Amino acid sequence: MTSNAPESGDLRHRLHTVIFEADTPGGKAFDVALLIAILVSVAAVCLESVNSINAKYGDLLRKVEWSLTIAFTVEYILRLACVKRPLRYARSFYGVVDLLSILPSYLGLFIKGGRSLAVIRALRLLRVFRVFKLGHFVSEADMLAHALLAARRKIFVFLGAVLTVAFILGTVMYIVEGDAGSGFDNIPESVYWAIVTMTTVGYGDLAPTTVLGKVIASALMICGYAIIAVPTGIVGVELARAGKDVEVSTQACPSCGADGHAPDASYCNHCGAGLHPERA
Repeated sequence: MTSNAPESGDLRHRLHTVIFEADTPGGKAFDVALLIAILVSVAAVCLESVNSINAKYGDLLRKVEWSLTIAFTVEYILRLACVKRPLRYARSFYGVVDLLSILPSYLGLFIKGGRSLAVIRALRLLRVFRVFKLGHFVSEADMLAHALLAARRKIFVFLGAVLTVAFILGTVMYIVEGDAGSGFDNIPESVYWAIVTMTTVGYGDLAPTTVLGKVIASALMICGYAIIAVPTGIVGVELARAGKDVEVSTQACPSCGADGHAPDASYCNHCGAGLHPERA
């Protein structure tokens, strides 16, 4: 019994090195093969949605997609098996993405069109920054994420104000244009028009015909251009506060699978486990 424990731990360590680490030849080869498989899988799902291609190569595309789905399922199980805290990894960003990337194919067995959601696998391509040691890109992404998180309250208040203005002006347009036969038949439809106009999208399916309605629409369009700059300024301030970017390594925690640690870090900043158990 005692002799099997080191073998089991050694196997888990080797699996972790190959699956999570991109600093070794085996790990990098695994990650590159994984990225290629993800691209092939996403391409197969997209091509299958084209009727002319599906009519000729539908069976082949489905076989390719299912083969890769099974491979991704085995890979996900191995990822959980080679970390000491599988539940923590399963709840992490990449853990959730890994799970969501395989669920649509199985969901498609019960819900029509569910397999098309397999394009979620494209999110797994974010690992390309770690695979090719683009640590500066990882630090920039972390800085942007922290800025968005810090600005969430301001953005929430801003969106609340925008929706309030859209609801009020949409209701006013319903009162002004309701009897003009221009499509503003109810308040929800008018609020939809106000949101589309304020965001400068302008589908053109609804348009005011009265003079007062056109004046209100013009004012709303001008406000739309001014509103676009607000969230940019909010996030820009938070990015400035984030300070200089900090270099991060591609070292993945052997306990929870988290990465993005400082180059000289000895312990995981997520679970506190040692990053180099072999040195202990």
